[in-house]
Amino acid sequence: MKTFKLHLIRHGMTAGNLQGLYIGSGTDLPLCDEGRAQLAELKERFAYPQVDTVFSSPLLRAVETANILFPGAAHQFTVHDLREAGFGKFEGRPVKDLVHDEDFKKWITPGSGYLPEGAEPTEQFHARCADSLMKLFEYMIRMDVTEAACVTHGGVIMSMLSQRAVPTRRPEQWMADRCAAVDAGQAGGGHRHRTLWLRRHPAGAGRSRGKRGLRISYSFPPPLDRTRRILYC
Repeated sequence: MKTFKLHLIRHGMTAGNLQGLYIGSGTDLPLCDEGRAQLAELKERFAYPQVDTVFSSPLLRAVETANILFPGAAHQFTVHDLREAGFGKFEGRPVKDLVHDEDFKKWITPGSGYLPEGAEPTEQFHARCADSLMKLFEYMIRMDVTEAACVTHGGVIMSMLSQRAVPTRRPEQWMADRCAAVDAGQAGGGHRHRTLWLRRHPAGAGRSRGKRGLRISYSFPPPLDRTRRILYC
């Protein structure tokens, strides 16, 4: 049986992460010097996959991460739908302030139905993440690419895995620190790595078996402190 494997990798650190800002698709920051240094160190200590095909979010922080990790990739694609969610009026604000904002609390409460001005609807975000993941695999199957990498954002990875990975977990349970603590092995001095089977249908659709031959491998840089983990998006 032929296996198609996709490595999901979260981008490196930006100045917004260091400053404790809530950064989504509305802010296109490059990596900061600390982020580039961290990636260089991880590249020395961790065996990243050797792939010729790399997909990335169009945002600078993801494109730059992909270029650093996979400089020799023959086929590099930016995919618009791999961008992070849009945070609307919360974009670029300090998280230490947002945690006391009642509108923000409503927005991050599942089922509240609240949508901040200018933000991407949650249902729309999850739909495009699940659809993007399947389209990447469709491309790989069509072009007979058995292994590829995808450099994107924390929110995108959590959404993809919560909908399509086996076993089923909520999005927040796929955060880097939680995954490392519960499921992920550790290799190369701190880089988190896990291989999963791909779900044939979205979680909650009544079927739970993984799709034969399709695997997701996700990799995260080691987390910072607890406050910054949610900012690594």
